[in-house]
Amino acid sequence: MQKRRNLRIGKTGLLTLALAWGGLTGCADRELPVSPSASDLRFDGWAASWDEGIPLGNAVVGALIWQRDSMLRFSLDRTDLWDLRPMDSLSGANYRFGWVREQVRKGDYLPVQKKFDWPYDREPAPSKIPGGALEFPLQALGAPSSVRLYLNNALCRAVWPGGTELTAFVHADKPIGWFVFDRLPEGAEPVIVPPAYGSRKRTAVTGPEAGPELGRLGYEQGEVKRTGNRITYRQEGWGGFFYEIAVQWERRGDRLSGVWSVTSSAGPERAEQEVQDALERGAAADYRTHMAYWDGYWSQASVTLPDTLLQKQYDNEMYKFGSAAREHSYPISLQAVWTADNGKLPPWKGDYHHDLNTQLSYWPAYAGNRLREGLGYLNTLWAQRDVYKRYTRQYFETDGMNVPGVCALNGEPMGGWIQYSMSQTAGAWLAQHFYLHWKYSADRKFLEERAYPFLKETAVFLERISSVGADGIRRLEISSSPEIFDNSLRAWFREMTNYDRALMHFAFGAAAETAAELGYEEEAARWKRAEAQLPDYDLDADGALTFAPGYPYDESHRHFSHAMAIHPLGLLDVSQGEKSRRIIAATLKKLEAYGPDYWTGYSYAWFANLKARAFDGEGAARALRTFAECFCLKNTFHANGDQTRSGKSRFTYRPFTLEGNFAFAAAVHEMLLQSHTGTVRLFPAVPQAWRDVSFRNLRAQGAFLISARREGGKTVLATVISEQGGDLKLAWPGNDPQVTGCAYERDGETLTLHTRKGEPVTIR
Repeated sequence: MQKRRNLRIGKTGLLTLALAWGGLTGCADRELPVSPSASDLRFDGWAASWDEGIPLGNAVVGALIWQRDSMLRFSLDRTDLWDLRPMDSLSGANYRFGWVREQVRKGDYLPVQKKFDWPYDREPAPSKIPGGALEFPLQALGAPSSVRLYLNNALCRAVWPGGTELTAFVHADKPIGWFVFDRLPEGAEPVIVPPAYGSRKRTAVTGPEAGPELGRLGYEQGEVKRTGNRITYRQEGWGGFFYEIAVQWERRGDRLSGVWSVTSSAGPERAEQEVQDALERGAAADYRTHMAYWDGYWSQASVTLPDTLLQKQYDNEMYKFGSAAREHSYPISLQAVWTADNGKLPPWKGDYHHDLNTQLSYWPAYAGNRLREGLGYLNTLWAQRDVYKRYTRQYFETDGMNVPGVCALNGEPMGGWIQYSMSQTAGAWLAQHFYLHWKYSADRKFLEERAYPFLKETAVFLERISSVGADGIRRLEISSSPEIFDNSLRAWFREMTNYDRALMHFAFGAAAETAAELGYEEEAARWKRAEAQLPDYDLDADGALTFAPGYPYDESHRHFSHAMAIHPLGLLDVSQGEKSRRIIAATLKKLEAYGPDYWTGYSYAWFANLKARAFDGEGAARALRTFAECFCLKNTFHANGDQTRSGKSRFTYRPFTLEGNFAFAAAVHEMLLQSHTGTVRLFPAVPQAWRDVSFRNLRAQGAFLISARREGGKTVLATVISEQGGDLKLAWPGNDPQVTGCAYERDGETLTLHTRKGEPVTIR
C-alpha cells in the first residue's frame, strides 16, 4: 500500500500534515490525491438544478456539475462569451446627460425611461451568453453515495455504490476541464448539449432577473460534430463572434478519462487543440500544475473561527474567489464563470454592475491578501479607459473620465436605470479600488503609473460636472442614490445625496493624497480645494445619515448607498471622536429599526461590514449567520432572496449573483483586522463568545502581513512581516508586550514598530 503525504497550510491556520492512502478508492486517488477539509461541500447525491451544482472554475472557464433528469450534466461557461451588439438607444441627439436634466426640470421623465430604461429590459443584447453542456448517460449507476467538493484541491469527486468513481477539475490556468471515471460500464460516453439558440419559443419576460429565451438573440443554431472520440460544437454569434466547445476522451479498460474546453474568437486558443494537448500531457501532469496554483493560493492567508457555520461559509467564499478571479482575467461579473443553464439569458444579462456588484466582489482581495487576483479587475478598468473617456465625452459632454454603472464586457454602457447605470459618481467608487491596491501594496510604481492617473481623470470629470455657487458650495444639479426610488423621476434628487457627497469627498481627497505623495503639490492643492467646497453629510433629526436633504432613511432598502461614508469609504469612523461615533451609531440604529423587509443577501453581508467598522462583533456575526443560513443555496451560492421564507426579507426569489458571497468574506476580515485609519487593530469586532480565534497573513495597509492569535478572549501573539519596511502603528491595549525583531515605542495603547523590509516581528 503506497502512502501519500500532502503538506499544506490547512483551513485551521496551522501547518498540518494531511495523510491519505492510495489503493482504497481506485486509481484516481493515487494520481489525483486530495486534502480533505472540514469546509468541503459534501452531498449524498447530485443537485437537481444548475444553480446548486458543484462549482469549478479558473476565472476564464467554469463548470457546474449537477443532474438534469437522468443525465449527469456539466454546464460549461467562459467569461468572454458575450453578444456585444450595441444598444441602439445609446445614440442620437438625446443621448446626453444635458437632455436628461432638461426632462427632470420639466417633470416629464417618461421620454427618458423609454430611451434608456425600456430597451435594457426589452432587448436581449448586449448580454453574457451561456456556453453549453456535457452530459453523461449514467442511469444504470443510479444515485451516487457521495459527492464532495475538495476546496483545497478545487476538485469534485463522486462515488457510486457499485464502485464507479468520478474525479473532475477545471485546470487552474488553462481553458480546460478534466473528468476521470473509474470502474465505469461501457457505453457511458459524453455528449455535447448546445444551448437552444435556434429555438423560437417565447414566454413573457417578468423582469431583468428572469432572463429572456436564448432564441431571441436570432442566432442560427450551431452544429455538433463527432469524429471518433472527439465531439466539437461551434456557435456563431453576433458580428462575426463565435465560440467552440470540444471534448475528447480515451477508454482504457474500465477507465474513461477526457478533457473539455471552451474557447472563443476573442481569445487565441482553439478548443480542439486544447483538448488534444491536454490528453497528451495526461490528467496527473495537469493536476500537478493545477495544484501548484491552488497550493500557492491557499498559502497566502487563512482564518480560524470558532463558529463552524461561518468558517465553512468563509472558506467556500474564498474558494469561489480563487475560482473567479485571476490577474489576467476579465473582472467578476454577476455570475462570473457560472452562467445560468436554464435555456435563458442570465439574470440581469450577467453584466457588469458597477453600482455595487463588482465593487463588493473585490472587497476580500485587500485584507484577504489576494492582491494579485484582484488585479484582473484593475487591469480591465485600466485597459478600457479610452472607452470610458469616449462615453464621458459623448454622454456627459465634458473632459475627464467616468465609468458606466452598468456595462458590457468591452466597457460600453448598456443603459437601464440611468440614475445608477450612468451615474455621475460610478467612476469614483471604481477609483477607490486603485487607491486600495496602492494602500495595501505600498507599490509606488503602481501609484505613479495607475492609481493616481485613474484618480486624476475621475477627479477632473467630477470637477467639470459639478459647479460652485455664490455661497462657495460645490453641487451637482441633479443627484441620485442607488437604488432609491428605483428609476422614477423621484430618483433624481435636487440636492446632493449622501452617496454622491461621499464619493466626491473620497475622489477629491484621495486624488489630493496621492498627488501629494508623488510630489505634485499644485495638483494636490487643486483637489484639496475641490473637496473643501463640497457640502458636509446630511443628517436627520436623530443624527443619522439621510438619503438626501429632506429624505431621511425611513423605509427598508437593499442598497445602503446613504452609508457609503462609513463603509466602504471610511470617511466617517469611530476613531474620529464622539461626533462620528454618534453619526455611525444613529445610522446603524435606523437600518435596524426599519428592518430587513427589502434587504437581499448582499445587504446582510454589507451590514456585517458596517457593524464591524462600529466594533460590534455580535451584530456582525449575527448578520453573517443570517446570510449563510437564509440567503445561500446548498452549494453556498448567494441567491438574493430569503430561501427559508422565515421573514428575513420579503424578497424570496433566487437569482444567483456573487457579490454577497464576497462581501461576506470581507466582513470576516473586518472583524479580525482593521487598518484603514492608519492604526492596525487586531480582533476589533469579534463576539465575546469567540474566545479562541486566529488568522494568518491577513494584509494591513502599508504592505504589512499580519498573523495573530487570541486565546481565552485575549490577544496573546502577533507576527508582522513588512513587505516594504517602515513604521507600523499597532493598537495593543493592556500590559506592555514583549517585542522581538525591531525597535519600537509605546504611546498609551499604541505601539509604533520600526519594521525592516522582510524581517519578521513578534509581539507577545
